[in-house]
Amino acid sequence: MADTARVGPASIASSSGRADPAHTDVLFVGAHPDDESSSLAAFGQWGERRGLSTGVVTVTRGEGGGNAVGTQEGAALGLIREGEERRAVRRAGIRNVFYLDKPDFWYTLSAPLTAGVWNPPPQPPTDTLSRLVRLIRATTPREVVVMDPRPFHQHGGHQEAARLAVEAFRIAGDPTAFPEQITREGYPAWKPSRLLAQNGGFQGPVGQKCGSHQAGDPHTGLPVIGVWTGTISRRHPGRTWAQIERDAAREYVTQGFASLPPKVDTPRDRLPCEWFTVLADSSTPQAPATRDQLGLRPLYADFGAWARRMRMPWLAHDAQPEYPANPSTDVPAVVESPVVDGIAGPREYPGPALRLTHWEGARCADEKDCAADVRFSRLGDDLYVFIRATDDVKGYALDAVADCKRHWRTDAVEIALDPRGHSDDTSTTFKTGILPFTKDGDRPCAERDADNWQGPASSTAPGMAVASSMTAPYRGYSVEVRIPLVGLPAPVDPDRLAVNVLLYDSDTADRTGQTRLAWSPFGSAQADPYVWGTLRLPGYVPPPDHPARPARIPQEAARSTDSKASLEQARRTGVPLAGGPRGRRPGVR
Repeated sequence: MADTARVGPASIASSSGRADPAHTDVLFVGAHPDDESSSLAAFGQWGERRGLSTGVVTVTRGEGGGNAVGTQEGAALGLIREGEERRAVRRAGIRNVFYLDKPDFWYTLSAPLTAGVWNPPPQPPTDTLSRLVRLIRATTPREVVVMDPRPFHQHGGHQEAARLAVEAFRIAGDPTAFPEQITREGYPAWKPSRLLAQNGGFQGPVGQKCGSHQAGDPHTGLPVIGVWTGTISRRHPGRTWAQIERDAAREYVTQGFASLPPKVDTPRDRLPCEWFTVLADSSTPQAPATRDQLGLRPLYADFGAWARRMRMPWLAHDAQPEYPANPSTDVPAVVESPVVDGIAGPREYPGPALRLTHWEGARCADEKDCAADVRFSRLGDDLYVFIRATDDVKGYALDAVADCKRHWRTDAVEIALDPRGHSDDTSTTFKTGILPFTKDGDRPCAERDADNWQGPASSTAPGMAVASSMTAPYRGYSVEVRIPLVGLPAPVDPDRLAVNVLLYDSDTADRTGQTRLAWSPFGSAQADPYVWGTLRLPGYVPPPDHPARPARIPQEAARSTDSKASLEQARRTGVPLAGGPRGRRPGVR
């Protein structure tokens, strides 16, 4: 398939000559702007070589992501990211991007949590699904491409967008599913022919022949197809689709993608394929043998139940990995309060120094490049944490007032605490990100992110104290923190307080990180409470009146009514904004 860039074994015929301006041959469904970026080489080739048009559905505008070039967040950031996405996909010949106006809150691994945020009362729990079904009926695609729905190390938004797209693929052709879309709005019941899922983790061959490689996904047993990124574009002679895709990715400046090298320097004969798993073909799900996985934790059990409801139980094969043993330690009680000054006094932290090890990104070149350890102690209801970091280059100094957020963009420390030790997502945890230095010099700042209550620590973590110190000349820093246990979202279980401590290392001034370390460095170490270590607090008795606090999750989302590009697209295609309903069409009873 390499240079022919077929969509698959039974490539669909183009319908690009149809008069309907809303029609697209291929519909990709993602959660955020940039989710399609790893498949643009395939979509572009399908357009050039098979005449297949592609449209994109993006559930949110990525309001909860970072910003590498400014301080905007929320709806303002979402509209910026929409512009980035539209410019990026145009490089692959994609004109239409449909947004569902759902909120992007923060990085989570929970599809159930995401579903609740996307469909808050008084909306029905099927609101997002109904909008997606309507878009499939409005755009009449032959193929639907989804993200990977499997839960491990996968953004909950990606999972939920994929789940919704799989279900919409199955029911859009059923006239009894959301029947008012047919009877009142005049849409057809539309059944796409094939369902593909991105499979970025597939380890296939590289080079031109990868496109003809016959393989099955090692977990599900489903067939996998590839599209070679080394194909030369017909519209851009001399340029590979890998290079065009890189140019497109660099449009996402708020996400730090502009730091990607401008030129793809991999030799053409070593360029890889973009891989897709065939989930359903000719509207009939594939049927590998089914095997059950025992001892599933709640998030994986939920995914398995969903896969069975979709009549695709094989999607859950091997979904839960073999988690390594969680690290653990006892926290010594001290008789005098440690002074929170960024310096570890001789009797303040009598316990062992626990080493942080490589988790993600580039590995530390040596001990001078980046290294860290952490120590704990406790006095009464206060937990004290001391992190010592070795670092050879200071990252970008953010503004302590206007930009103390999204700490992973530069040198930072993160402390994550699950008070009961049995959380399935971070909405019931306490997570603080600490910048050891800011534009105000060595003054640190702290915030809470992706947890029970987000925002500046001064308002979201009353009683928390933070200090830092730098070596002179700069060879690293230390961060010292006092965290009142009574400020956690629930009473602490002294035998199973789950904790992770993470270090983000950036050696650049472009607000992007290079290396991440963690005490428990497995999978999505910052977002997966299942992997966090255990702190035991001998002798600690939590106050009896400590309540469990409900999560405060941002609901702000950019609206299509505020987007000139979305308004123009709605006028041109006739598809209402945000996948919403259209008025009764003439002649429809």
